[in-house]
Amino acid sequence: MADVETTLKEATTIIDGAIGAALVDYGSGMALGTVGGGKDLDLGVAAAGNTDVVRAKVRTMEMLGLNDEIEDILITLGNQYHLIRLLKGRGSSGFFLYLALDRGRANLAMARHQLKKIEAGLEI
Repeated sequence: MADVETTLKEATTIIDGAIGAALVDYGSGMALGTVGGGKDLDLGVAAAGNTDVVRAKVRTMEMLGLNDEIEDILITLGNQYHLIRLLKGRGSSGFFLYLALDRGRANLAMARHQLKKIEAGLEI
């Protein structure tokens, strides 16, 4: 099992087009770890803002009576993909992996597949 820092470094290293990654507690909106980002992508702000996205979607599903789980949420921008993957493993509910990708260099299907594999090895 990999720790948070190792997992995030792996995500930004093996996933083509990765700009930055974070592990976020969506109860508090706090990033438990970040890798990458920069002046154009503040991962602390992204963690807090995407927490609102996750909470809104969970509430909407409850209001609709949908008895299902969110696997991931994709936000497509002109130049980037923002991928939010809710964690489901033992002891990891209430957390999500956030991955920002350069749309011109990333393969979205492969990024989703690799992020799922990375999640399986994460220990919180």
